[in-house]
Amino acid sequence: MIHLNWENRETIKQIKCVHADAKKFIVHEKLTPGELYDVKNETDEFYFIIDNSDRIGGFLKDYFEEVK
Repeated sequence: MIHLNWENRETIKQIKCVHADAKKFIVHEKLTPGELYDVKNETDEFYFIIDNSDRIGGFLKDYFEEVK
């Protein structure tokens, strides 16, 4: 039940949003291109971040690049 405390978990890394052009979903309301986001959890396909609504959201890795 890791999802119950994701918002309070330690940040794994930071990523930068490179675009919010989704073909299927409305992403531009939750992500801002050029903004940095804290990754709270990660899978092979998704980053789980605190998005613009100040809640945890899962987004495809295609929208981001890792900040080094």
